[in-house]
Amino acid sequence: MTALLEVGHLVKDFSAHGSLFRKGPVTRAVDDVTFSIETGETFGLVGESGSGKTTTGRCLLRLIEPTSGEVRFRDENVLAMPPRELRRTRRHLQMVFQDPYSSLDPRMRAGASVAEPLVIHRIGNRQARDARVATLFDLVGLPADAAARYPHEFSGGQRQRIGLARALALEPSLLVLDEPVSALDVSVQAQVVNLLLDLQQRLGLTYLFIAHDLRLVRQICSRVAVMYRGRIVELGPADRLFDAPAHGYTRALLTAIPRLDVTGRLDRVEYDEASFERLPLSEVAAGHWAAV
Repeated sequence: MTALLEVGHLVKDFSAHGSLFRKGPVTRAVDDVTFSIETGETFGLVGESGSGKTTTGRCLLRLIEPTSGEVRFRDENVLAMPPRELRRTRRHLQMVFQDPYSSLDPRMRAGASVAEPLVIHRIGNRQARDARVATLFDLVGLPADAAARYPHEFSGGQRQRIGLARALALEPSLLVLDEPVSALDVSVQAQVVNLLLDLQQRLGLTYLFIAHDLRLVRQICSRVAVMYRGRIVELGPADRLFDAPAHGYTRALLTAIPRLDVTGRLDRVEYDEASFERLPLSEVAAGHWAAV
């Protein structure tokens, strides 16, 4: 496989409001993040809330501007693109947001929301766009008459399907999935995950899957990167990382998954935050890297 997306030394700082004569404090949300995603794979990005996962995903698409670093899509630097070129490239890079309730405009009918990317990029006439919307609704398992309804008339799972249809409207190559099932009922999560896997096979999609559900990540991701305090502390094949974690934070994260040993006691490893060091990744096994 070849790398579809390459991220190099990505940094994102946020500055708090200061006074007239003094700058506010700076928080580094993403700290020297480097990884690549191969064509057709599902790459997992995991970590606790506030670890920098979502900020990383948004920086890749320049929904927020990184402070520094490089993001190369098909060997072109997305961060250096002028607005017109970036607009063309964004057709191939789309995002599905975590909250299906806030990601849709409540004043727009579902069909109009899905057609909006086609309108923005001036693709097709009204008739062609309506036909494309009908195809997309069928693709994500929604009836054609759903296009005329408003978001409040749908369940959470149905709204996420609408968001997915909207992301697919421009026939992208890579989808950034920002915790796409975490806001859904457990009974609906499996349906949406199965849909994502089916669409990946049918359309040849590549996924960056941002999540905190580690069991789900192990099930669907080929490689996984673990983030802590804005940095990647471990990266490798999913099976290897789950079976033989090398970093202390990864071990703590994995043992936080609810499970009981044969004695009935919770097998939990605590991570000493004071021991955290900003170390470079080193290869601990073939394709398995850790900041140790």
